[in-house]
Amino acid sequence: PLRQLGGQRSVVCKHWLRGLCKKGDGCDFLHEYDVTKVPECYFYSKFGECGNKDCPFLHIDATASTVGCPWYHRGFCRQGPLCQYKHTQRVPCANYLVGFCPEGPKCKFMQYV
Repeated sequence: PLRQLGGQRSVVCKHWLRGLCKKGDGCDFLHEYDVTKVPECYFYSKFGECGNKDCPFLHIDATASTVGCPWYHRGFCRQGPLCQYKHTQRVPCANYLVGFCPEGPKCKFMQYV
């Protein structure tokens, strides 16, 4: 999803950021540091922290800046991985599935309505 679209390099090359890109001018990604086009740090997005103090990637706080996709929560999002909203898998509530959840809307598990 981060490859160039329509001949325009829209994302900074993650290998170039580390000095490891071997494609040179043939690379489909941008070889120029542009803060608005730097990819998100995998470790920060996955684990909430990054051990590299000089990390060149974006550290975006997932809780503050991402909104859950309402279509995904209903069961299906047509955009799939290209959706601008966050797709988080939620575990269904076992109590609700058998008939009644005493926690109601405060339940930490997903309840189908």
